[in-house]
Amino acid sequence: MMNKLLLSTILSASLALPTVAAEVAAGDTLAENQEYTYWLLDAIKSMDPQINTDVEGSGIMRSLFEGLYNEDQVGNLVPGVATSYELSDDKMTYTFHLRDNAKWSNGDPVTANDFVYAWKRLADPATASEYAWYIELMQIENASEIIAGEKPVDELGVKAVDDHTFEVKITAPLPYFPSMTTHASVFPVNQAVLEAHGDKWTEPGNLVGNGAYVLTEHILGEKVVMERNPMYWDDANTIITKATALTINDENAALTRYLAGELDRTQIPTGQYPKLSAEYPDEAHSVPQSCSYIYMFNLDEAKGPEALKDVRVRKALSYAIDRDIIVDKILQGGQSPSYNWTHHATAGFEMPEIDYATWSQEERLAKAKELLAEAGYGPDNPLKLTLNYNTSEGHKKIAIAVQQFWKGIGVEMTPNNMEWKVHTDRMQNQDFEVARYAWCGDYNEASTYLDLFTSYSGHNNGKFFNERYDELMKQSKTAENPAPLYKEAEQILAEEMPFAPIYQYTKVEMVKPDMRGMSLNNLMQNWYLKDMYRVAN
Repeated sequence: MMNKLLLSTILSASLALPTVAAEVAAGDTLAENQEYTYWLLDAIKSMDPQINTDVEGSGIMRSLFEGLYNEDQVGNLVPGVATSYELSDDKMTYTFHLRDNAKWSNGDPVTANDFVYAWKRLADPATASEYAWYIELMQIENASEIIAGEKPVDELGVKAVDDHTFEVKITAPLPYFPSMTTHASVFPVNQAVLEAHGDKWTEPGNLVGNGAYVLTEHILGEKVVMERNPMYWDDANTIITKATALTINDENAALTRYLAGELDRTQIPTGQYPKLSAEYPDEAHSVPQSCSYIYMFNLDEAKGPEALKDVRVRKALSYAIDRDIIVDKILQGGQSPSYNWTHHATAGFEMPEIDYATWSQEERLAKAKELLAEAGYGPDNPLKLTLNYNTSEGHKKIAIAVQQFWKGIGVEMTPNNMEWKVHTDRMQNQDFEVARYAWCGDYNEASTYLDLFTSYSGHNNGKFFNERYDELMKQSKTAENPAPLYKEAEQILAEEMPFAPIYQYTKVEMVKPDMRGMSLNNLMQNWYLKDMYRVAN
């Protein structure tokens, strides 16, 4: 029903969606204890919606702030601050109607001006947001020119018609535009609070959000604590009273604490799903998640290693990776071997024919050795590379396996482990040769993946550039059916190999059997604390 709404040709009509909150299922009895404690692998770099770039951070953003729309348990759109919208005849003007009972946690009303301020702030070069490109991907009028510094930020195509009417002008019809508003980067922020506290506005006690929870404690790299926001418009239907996210860099230590009853949810360490699913069938879960795991190559003209500028070398490195071993012997959590970029379960995505995906691993190895020799590498001139990866037992095991795969074709790879912040900072500064990277979709449509490798993307850390690729992705914004363009873009990636695809995700985790509302059936795995509750044993 919701997909039909998003693709509807009904124009100039008010499009409203049903409201979903923490709805207690028939037969469920609420537990007396409604606190929730869960695991984080890494420290949250920023609590600022326009600055955060992490998947784990986005989960917290969805508790502290609320955008125009949210998602339900299976990924359909449901109202957030917006209760409905109107779409103009040319499909390029959205008029969102905001609820009149939405408030900030300090009691101020949430208004259309708060969205105007946040969206302009995202586009403003002075903010230096890594997600500035997202507002450009949304095709907001003048976004590209503002980001490039060619127009003032006030010319962004957003307007507060009145306190409860937010108008957005886009430059090309995007059927999936409403679903893009669920992303944390376009959540509203309170201008007065930012101006009063400056860089310290996201600290506990200073942070004012419009979400169902407020930030009461944040010790970087240790824990994040959130408690119910009594000012939230739907607080009456919010059940979890307090949530604590504990940062534990060791997945095995996190599992130990889960089994000891200290955590309600944690990731299953690499390779342990078969055993845990047999022992704890009601607690171990493996469900599809819209994320792709790759090794990115640094193609930057000035900072990238010379060897990686040769496509034969990049292809050899990719071909030599035995993805079946990684998925079946190391991960063992239902993941899929990957030979492309876009997650296979993405709505409307048509998988292209990629030649090396159909070869046997023996054929790939033979071709890899042949290509390396053609590029001038061999026993007398071995290729030496360093792989950067962030701290995680799973990343380490994959790195060790790839080190052996590459050794088999005469490549000497040195794994280089570092904490998340250092890893991402080095990637953003092109200070790497090969880097472990993963991307999780911001919305359920192929462009959320494919736009990343455009020259204007804020996350194209390997600095891949292909003129035809850019052209295809720009054309896709106005195409009636972008699927063939997406196919060609994927084929360019397979031919140019700016990264080695490795696998596509499943969410593999332990969840206490008394927890409900976890959004496990949402491909994007976007969860909302306000929808969760604990049942009595």
